[in-house]
Order: sequence, then structure tokens, then C-alpha cells
Amino acid sequence: MDLAGYVINAVPVERKSVKEVCEAHDISRSWLYELIARYRLLGDEGLRPQSKRPQSSPSRVPAAMEEEIVALRKELSGLGLDAGAQTIHYHLERRHRRRRRAVPSVATVWRVLSRRGFIVPQPHKRPRSSWRRFAAELPNECWQADVTHWALADGSEVEILNVIDDHSRLLVASRAFASAKAADVVETFHQGAAELGFPASMLTDNGAIFTAESRHGTCAIELELIALGVDYKHSRPYHPQTCGKVERFHQTLKRWLAKQRRAATSAGLQAQLDRFRAYYNTVRPHRALGRRTPAETFAARTKAKPRRPGLTIASHHRVRRDRIDTGGNVTLRYHSRLLHLGVGRRHAGSRVMLLVNDRDVRVINDDGELLAEFTIDPTKCYQPQKRPGQRA
Repeated sequence: MDLAGYVINAVPVERKSVKEVCEAHDISRSWLYELIARYRLLGDEGLRPQSKRPQSSPSRVPAAMEEEIVALRKELSGLGLDAGAQTIHYHLERRHRRRRRAVPSVATVWRVLSRRGFIVPQPHKRPRSSWRRFAAELPNECWQADVTHWALADGSEVEILNVIDDHSRLLVASRAFASAKAADVVETFHQGAAELGFPASMLTDNGAIFTAESRHGTCAIELELIALGVDYKHSRPYHPQTCGKVERFHQTLKRWLAKQRRAATSAGLQAQLDRFRAYYNTVRPHRALGRRTPAETFAARTKAKPRRPGLTIASHHRVRRDRIDTGGNVTLRYHSRLLHLGVGRRHAGSRVMLLVNDRDVRVINDDGELLAEFTIDPTKCYQPQKRPGQRA
């Protein structure tokens, strides 16, 4: 017999006093009197535990608002976009600007999603107070760049070069390439700078298109940033957290791309990237920015500029040995682009030395005889010989 049944028998049946029973079992008089009243009204049914749920809940979210929350959750999730409680609350406020009091709080939106089964409980994570955030103070103070991979409809892989602004999370550029080269990084950088201005610094990892330190040289983007006076920084090897903002952006982009129809070509993928860039920069509220868009945050402050004047880069001197192929050509890599220099078929098979002085190239044989001279035109793949009297 449970306690309720025992005390009911002790008072009405055994005729013990309420005070005596309460002191003996350490229970309150109010609870015992309530229990006796329920027993007299309902009998044994009144001794069962009663629901504490209120008969009415005036502050409960209206059914129409709850359905709107659920519909927004499904819509955003279906598009591969962030569909958390804070994002849904942001969209509700924009929809109901004239009736903001009718918009439930973020906590209420979360409870609705949880009650409807859209949120799966997760193990406790590190408290927010333990996070250490590193963010640039001004727009254009630092750009982060990185490359990620994506598959087209036929399964072939392409590379996506993403560049974001560290302060505002603005997506400076997102471009698709069959295989990103160092020259593509320079071109993408200048496209972003033409729209937003030159940054004070740039941060990347140690990929081959971003640095030639492992090859004891200097790659195209390094030379370009030195010339422009832009500071260039690299993350610590095997430490992607240094470039955490652009690394995290890769996830956001891929989650959205996964909900789209697979592009058949790089051009089709680029159209999708352009569409997402417009949405990400101007429509999507960013949690790290207080639910503002990256474009709003970028426009809110003065832009940083390169801290030092551009430098004049000394001419690049290089000596390499090669053999002229059957077509009469030798190859030379210039600013990460492979060029073909036509020496002449009559010299096919000859071993030669290439003396490179920036854009000027001389080809001599083992006897020191000058076979050809070239002035590199970076826009052309095949380089014709320099004509007598021709200037660079």
C-alpha cells in the first residue's frame, strides 16, 4: 500500500488526528486535507497521482504560428540552409515586422522544434564561455582563402577556391576550376580586390598553389602580394583551425550544394556558386555576427588597407637544363604556367641550358652557342623566338 492509501485509512478509518499522522510521516497538513477531500469526492480514484498539467495555457504558441515554424524548418532544411531556432526566429521577425510581439522567442521556437521531433538531443558540448574567438577588427583587415573539392554529375572532381573576409565573413569569391593553379589564385584575388578593395593581409594554408617554400622558391600569389604591400600569412602545418572560418564555410557551402541538382559542368557549378554567394552575403543571417548578414557587417565599418607600400620585385634569375624535343621545343614554367619555347627542329635532341632573367630567356647549347632568345608573353602558351631589334 502506498503512502496515500495508508494515511487515508489512518484518518477516516482509524480516527487518528491529522496532526498526529502528519508528524509521524513528515507530510504537510495541506496535502493531507487535499487528499482526504479527493477521497471523499472520487473514492479510491482520488488517491492516484494527479496530473499537474494546467487546464489551459494562455501563453502557448498559437497553432498557426507553430505550423509556420515547422514549415520554415522544412523549407530551410530542404534548401540545405541553416534551419536552427535562431535562424527561424530571424525570418519570423522579418515576416511579422508590424507584429513583433506575436513572434515567439528563440527558446520557444526551440521548444516547438523539439516537441515536434526536429531536434535530436546531443551530448553536452564545451560551454560557450570556454571558446576563444579570433576575428579581425575591421573589414579587409584579413582575407582567408582555401580550396575544397566537389564532384560533378558524372563523378569527376573539381576544385572550388573560396575567399572570405575574416571580420565580416563576407564571401569575397567562390570559383570552380578543373584544377586550381597558382595563376587562378592571383586572378581570383584581383577580382575580389576590384570589387572590395585590397586587404591589409591574407591568410592561407601551405598548399602548393599558395606557397613555394617547400620548393625553395616563391609562387605567383606571394610575388603579387609583395608587390602590392599586402602582408601574407600561412597557417601552421596540419593545423586547419588557423583558417577555421574558411574551413567552416566549406561545410556551409557543401550542405547547400548537396540539396541542388548536380552540375554537369564547371560552368554550371559556377552558376550555382554565384547564386549562393548572393544569398549568403545579403540574405542569410550569420550567427557569429549577431544575426546580421555579412554584407551589412562589411559595410558598417571603415575598411582596412595595406599597411606598407608596394615593393619593386627584383628580376627573377634562373638556370635550368633541358633537352629539345622532336618538335624543336623546350618547356619552361613561368608564374605557375607551363610554356613552350620553339627553338627549332634542326636542334631536336640537343641538350641545352636556359638562362632566365625574369621575362628574358636565352637558350644555349653545351658549346655555349646561342640557339634562340625569347621575351615571355604570359598570355600565350607557345612562345615564338625574339626577332632582331624586338624589345620586351
